[in-house]
Amino acid sequence: MIDRRRFLGHAGLAGAALLTPGLALAAASGERRFVLIILRGAMDGLSTVMPVGDPAYAALRRGFGPPAMAGAPITLDGTFALHPSLAETGKLFAKGEAAFIHAVASPYRERSHFDAQNVLETGGNAAYALKDGWLNRLLPMLPAAREPAIAISTTLPMALRGVAPATSFAPSKLPEADADLMSRAGALYESDPQLHTLWTQAMEARSLAGDKAEGRGNPTALGALAATFLAQPQGARIAVIEMTGWDTHANQPGRLAGLLRQLDGLINSLRTGLGPAWAQTAVVAATEFGRTAAPNGTGGTDHGTGSAAILAGGAIKGGRVISDWPGLAPAQLHEGRDLRATADLRALFAGLAAEHFGLDPAQVVRAGFAGAAIKPMTGLVRGQS
Repeated sequence: MIDRRRFLGHAGLAGAALLTPGLALAAASGERRFVLIILRGAMDGLSTVMPVGDPAYAALRRGFGPPAMAGAPITLDGTFALHPSLAETGKLFAKGEAAFIHAVASPYRERSHFDAQNVLETGGNAAYALKDGWLNRLLPMLPAAREPAIAISTTLPMALRGVAPATSFAPSKLPEADADLMSRAGALYESDPQLHTLWTQAMEARSLAGDKAEGRGNPTALGALAATFLAQPQGARIAVIEMTGWDTHANQPGRLAGLLRQLDGLINSLRTGLGPAWAQTAVVAATEFGRTAAPNGTGGTDHGTGSAAILAGGAIKGGRVISDWPGLAPAQLHEGRDLRATADLRALFAGLAAEHFGLDPAQVVRAGFAGAAIKPMTGLVRGQS
C-alpha cells in the first residue's frame, strides 16, 4: 500500500438521561482514544475525496461537483482534492493529523444497506455470518477497564455488541426531572444491590454529560458530548458514533455538502473537546459502500462499491491520500458502474487498532475478524512504519 496509489443489558435506564445520531463508548485504561464514526447510507467517496487527476473523472462528473456556495475544492496532492465542506478536516490534513483511504470497501459486493452495514460492523465475510461486533471482540484485548462499554443511543451499534459488558446512556426527550424526584427515585433502588449499581452508573454518566447531552441530532454537539466522556482521566477510551442520511439518490450536491459540513463539525468538536488528549486519539469514519461513478437522472448517485474512509487525530500519520487507485475508465469500473475497491475496510480497522493500541496484528485479525485472510494496513499511526 503506497501513498495516493497506495447497557444493551440495562437499556431500561436509557430513559434516565435518547439521542440520535447514536454514540457508543467503552472505557479502557491508558491514554489512547479510538473513535469509529459510521456513515450510514453510503457516502459518495468520489465527491468527498475527488480524484481530479484521473482523466476519466471530469467526463463522469462534469457539472456534478460541490455547489458554488461551498467554495473551491481543497487540493490534497496531484491527484486528489477534498470537498470544500470538509474545511476543518482539510486543515488537519495540512497539519499531518488527517489522512484519506480511497477505493476501500468491505468484502460485501451487493447493494443492501442493512446487509452491508452488518458486514461493516461485524467484520465478517458475509451479512449475518457473525453475531457480534468486531470492536466488541477487541475489547477483552485491551487493558482492564474500570467501566463497561456504554452506548449513548436508542440501541447499541452492532460494532459494539457482544459478550463484553455494555450499558447505555441517552439524553431524555422528556422534561428534565427535578432534584427531589431524582433523589426519591434513587432511594427506591438503595436496598437493591443490582438496581442501585445501575442507577449509580446512570447518574454518573448523566453528570459527566452535563449540558452537552442537549442538541439531539446535531453531530457537532454529539462530537462534543463524546469528547466529554473521552477526555475524563478515568473515562471512556473507545467511542462509536453514527451519522445517518448519506443515501443521496437525488439532489446530491447540496445534500452532500450539508452532510459533510456536519461531519466536519463533528470531527472538529472532537478535536477541541479532547484538548491535549487529541494527541493520543485516532478517529476513523467509514461507510457501508460507495456510490455509482456516474450520476443518475435525478441529480444523485445510486448504490455502488468502493468509497473513501477518513482518518483523523493527533495519533494519525496524516497528510496523505492512501490508495492503490484503480482508475475510472469504463473498463476499470466494477461491473461497469462502480469505483472498484482495492483495499479492505477490515484491513484498515485491524491495522489501525493494532498500531494504535500496540496489539499483535495477527491476534487482532483472529479475534476481531474471525481470522479473515486480510493483511492489516501499517504505517497509519505516528511512530509506526
